[in-house]
Amino acid sequence: MNPWERRQKILEALCLRRHDTYGNLAHEFNVSTGTIRRDIVVLTCSYPIETVKGGHGGVRVAEWFHLDRRSLNSAEITFLRRLGESLDGPDLEMLNRIIATFSH
Repeated sequence: MNPWERRQKILEALCLRRHDTYGNLAHEFNVSTGTIRRDIVVLTCSYPIETVKGGHGGVRVAEWFHLDRRSLNSAEITFLRRLGESLDGPDLEMLNRIIATFSH
């Protein structure tokens, strides 16, 4: 796993758990706590992640932040295309843009 992939997985873990410790993340990703600390510094540049000191310290993601699901599966795309059959003009164009944006 490269650093970018690890950081994405750390972000996903934090979004699920909302809070974790450097030690636990280091153990989970089989890297040092120093590596996790550097990863967190990089992540805080783009995401609302903060560190917390003290007995219940560690790393947490802001309560309001959640990762968006950014891709559609084939069944969802098929469904949206069927819906598009009843649309025209700007509505159809918008639906096609949505499909293009969220299908990878």
